[in-house]
Amino acid sequence: MPTQSTFPSNLTIRPATQTDESAVYDFLCTLEETTLDRTSFSAIFHRNTVSPLVHYLVAEKQGEVVGFISCHVQYLLHHTGKVGEIQELFVRPEFRNQRIGQQLVATLTALAIEENFVNLEVTTNQKRADTIRFYEREAFIRTHVKLVKPIQS
Repeated sequence: MPTQSTFPSNLTIRPATQTDESAVYDFLCTLEETTLDRTSFSAIFHRNTVSPLVHYLVAEKQGEVVGFISCHVQYLLHHTGKVGEIQELFVRPEFRNQRIGQQLVATLTALAIEENFVNLEVTTNQKRADTIRFYEREAFIRTHVKLVKPIQS
């Protein structure tokens, strides 16, 4: 993947680094509407930023991180190939409707093509109607139903 992409309106999309952790933490707490355990978050963020099977990208405008997308990669038997799944996508509210999310997805799609993914997938909560419409506009197709079984510790 090119190390960074520049788009109109002074937007740069680049791989996330360790220095982006605080911004990403704030984004995901907002996205999930909760306060995530910071110690666990930090450990996972640091582990994943060095994994070749995880892609974290940030959107930056005038030196300020304004958006984030993450993709986890798996080699799946039933697809007989490499599949990327978007896990999180967030754009700060005051920067929404500026095509930043679209540009994050476009950069990730270019990376998926470059790395020969079979599919790029995303799952989102059914209550997020605007999010579902966004992904459908970005050429994602509804094909599956996701079921979740919580595991109590």
